Amino acid sequence: MDREEEERYGLALERLGQIHKEHSVPVIFRDFFQREASFLIRMDALAEKLAAGEFRGASLEELEWINHGLYAELLPGAYEECYGNPAYASSMLGEDYGRYFSFLYAELRGMIVFAYEGRKRDMLWCMELFLECYHMFEEEEVPAPENLRQALYWYVSDYCEDMVEYRIRELVDPSLDFAARIIMEGDLTDIRYLYRFGEYITGNERKTAEFLASLSEEEIRAMARTYTEGYRIGFEVTGKDLSKKKTVNIRYCLGFERVVREAILQFQAMGLAPVIYRSAVHSINKRQNLRIGYYGAIPNKQFDYDHRNDAAVYLDENLAARKLRSQQEAFEKYRKLAGGHAGPACIEVFGEVPFVPENKKSVCALTEEQQKLQVRMDSESGQITNRYIPGEERSFTIIAYPVPEIGEKYEEIFRETVKINTLDYKKYQRIQQILIDLLDQGLSVHIGGRDGNETDLTVRLHTLKDPEKETNFENCVADVNIPVGEVFTSPVLSGTSGLLHVKKVYLEGLEYRNLKIYVRDGMVTDYSCSNFEKEEDNRRYIEENILFRHKTLPMGEFAIGTNTAAYTMARKYGIEDKLPILIAEKTGPHFAFGDTCYSWQEDTKVYNPDGKEIIARDNERSLLRKTDVSKAYFNCHTDVTIPYDELGHIRVAAGNGRVLSVIEEGRFVPEGTEELNQALKF
Repeated sequence: MDREEEERYGLALERLGQIHKEHSVPVIFRDFFQREASFLIRMDALAEKLAAGEFRGASLEELEWINHGLYAELLPGAYEECYGNPAYASSMLGEDYGRYFSFLYAELRGMIVFAYEGRKRDMLWCMELFLECYHMFEEEEVPAPENLRQALYWYVSDYCEDMVEYRIRELVDPSLDFAARIIMEGDLTDIRYLYRFGEYITGNERKTAEFLASLSEEEIRAMARTYTEGYRIGFEVTGKDLSKKKTVNIRYCLGFERVVREAILQFQAMGLAPVIYRSAVHSINKRQNLRIGYYGAIPNKQFDYDHRNDAAVYLDENLAARKLRSQQEAFEKYRKLAGGHAGPACIEVFGEVPFVPENKKSVCALTEEQQKLQVRMDSESGQITNRYIPGEERSFTIIAYPVPEIGEKYEEIFRETVKINTLDYKKYQRIQQILIDLLDQGLSVHIGGRDGNETDLTVRLHTLKDPEKETNFENCVADVNIPVGEVFTSPVLSGTSGLLHVKKVYLEGLEYRNLKIYVRDGMVTDYSCSNFEKEEDNRRYIEENILFRHKTLPMGEFAIGTNTAAYTMARKYGIEDKLPILIAEKTGPHFAFGDTCYSWQEDTKVYNPDGKEIIARDNERSLLRKTDVSKAYFNCHTDVTIPYDELGHIRVAAGNGRVLSVIEEGRFVPEGTEELNQALKF
């Protein structure tokens, strides 16, 4: 901060200290202001102690107590009487005021992160916003809810440029190394290091770190190698030059630092420095309730879900234009760093108790106009990012591991997952080629369900002009998408029609019961689920979390998962409902709605190990990029998998009326694929 900001900070802090003695705001608002003023003062004191290194010698018990205190109000039970809960805020302050005060509460929670990272400027912004709102309610006439909303709006607008620029810099600048320094310099055998991040820490994170600390250097090195080699091979198989790149974004959940440290060393050997940024804190940088970046335990998923649409408070044409302009200017400022960015390498986790959200009327909700604006803004934002970090030059990799919450057999399941992640890709490559050779004879594929699964869906395939040199399906082995086990294509939209039905599925941590998606000519036409009593709530749930507010989406991918070993592992331990989509998509046919797997890099030629070019990289929507890029991409890709036990058949309609079976009653049929069925004998 400069001298003026330091003076403002001191004045704000002094003013906050006076609030608990005052009675200048109406009684019904007094509790909120006094509680939040105390919180802000606590965060300042925390920042000072952290900067002075006062916690370096603290015991584990003391660190746990401090950490719990930071997030206590959000935890289940306490959340029922927390202003971060829109329902409680509305009951205490009135519905119109309640949602705005709840937004303010959520925004102020960023103070925890800012205190740990020493971001005093961000702390100043939060304190001044709070004081501005407080002073409004000191006036003789109580301000209207709209006046409060305006104060929140101008806060976001005034600091939009700074917030967005810092977020872009976090993406590409390795000198922002708060997390990297903890990982590389900390004693990872002493789990107290976990409390240096400022994230909420539970038994999951502690036990994960303790378990990894018990593994040998060889085991850790092998886990990291699977991950980093997958990343490197992703560049190799697509003909992209990794040597031009300088940075890799590592995303993971706390507890895996020992693997991440080794991965950093392996990436450095490739010439890549790590950029490790936290999931977004300011509302302007968030994407609904999704966490993108590194993070610890989520104190209360309902809190995140309740605030998924907080952008409704401020989103309008001017703000959208300002955010996009800020993004453009930030990328231009960091153009060289962006050009050297190679893409994300992600470690996901699974095993947590599935979350079934509660729908609340008191939450912020986007108007229809705002939904359209959000979709347009996301599209333009994606285009800006692609200009500076071109899709045809970047790649990614994803791998997943269980957390202790998965149950008593955690360590056993973890070791089984390591085996799943390191299966013999040569074997799968050979078997999957048999499937591809059969599929490539087809004009379309029909998928049917069984045992209550009502799926009745036809997927149309691209025409191969030269079958000796071309193929529709990618032979996906363990590179960017770990573990091994799928063949996939981008369907022709015209002629792709029918019903996709799954009895129960978890997508991005949310449960869907009896999910039905109707498709005509490749586009979603209708949808339903049975999560909530009211059909309108079910539709809204799907619109927000699968369609991401688009009126419709194309089917961007059709794939057949071949990892029967993963499916059997899930059945063996009863964790089918806890598998991440990364593994679940390999355990049956899956269908992705949104962009294709080749989004932003359709013109990059891709070849299978047999030398054939995969020509199904486009569909009728992605081709629109050549005339109007805003109509080509949707900035989402959501996979829905039908498990083998719900799968009746997959049949290929070949020429001359021939029908070729891929799967019948959940078992693979083609000669040479029988080995896949061995794992299904349980």
